[in-house]
Order: sequence, then structure tokens, then C-alpha cells
Amino acid sequence: MLDAALSSYGAQIVLVSSSDENHPPENIIDGKTETFWVSTGMFPQEFIIRFPDNMKIFTISIHSYNIKNLRIEKGTSEDADKFEAIAETEFEHTESSLQNNDINVNVSNATHLRFLILSGYDHFVSVHKVSVQS
Repeated sequence: MLDAALSSYGAQIVLVSSSDENHPPENIIDGKTETFWVSTGMFPQEFIIRFPDNMKIFTISIHSYNIKNLRIEKGTSEDADKFEAIAETEFEHTESSLQNNDINVNVSNATHLRFLILSGYDHFVSVHKVSVQS
């Protein structure tokens, strides 16, 4: 299966609600868990990944830290202006290791995925890697 959320595949981060120059949002899609994007506090936080083509998506994997509630939405328009919820989940709190969550979605078509971090276990959260199996 192909990981469609890699920058090397052509995926892009087209929107992010906060940014830290030392931990830019592009780290989410570089394929590494050692690099990450960090929020700058307050909730909700969000980021949008755009794919180079319309994708069929089976599973979304997220490596993160301190995320409590997450909603994932898909978009099918080129403008990324209309989204439809496809999953909402609560992550388990982990003290000394990354949260590693696989979310089965089975989406027939998506040009964008919007990730809405609704709450966290702390003021700041980090997203280390997002993988999209298509």
C-alpha cells in the first residue's frame, strides 16, 4: 500500500493553525517520527494535508504527543473549502512515548484531509508523522 501523506509523494500542508519556526508543519509529512510540528497552545488546532490526486483512503496513522480528542474530515474540492467528518476519536494519554493510533476510514475519494485537534492532555501537542494508506 502507498503512503499518500508523504511530501516525497507530492502531499502538501496547505493550512496550519499555528507554527513554530523550529518545528514547522512540513515535518508532519516528511516520513520521520524524529521531527514534528508543535502547536502554540489553545484549542482547537488544525492542519490540512492536500494530495496530488483524488485518493481512496483506507487507514490513517498518527504519531503524536498529548492529543486527547481528534476529528478528521475529508474534502473533495480543489479549494479545500468544504469538509465532511469521517472520524472522531479520543487518544489514550502516554507519559513517555508517542501516541501511535491507526484509524480505519475507508473513504472513496478525498483531495484533502483536515485534522482538528479539539483538546489535549496539555497546553501543547505535537504531531510527528501522519501516514495515509491508499
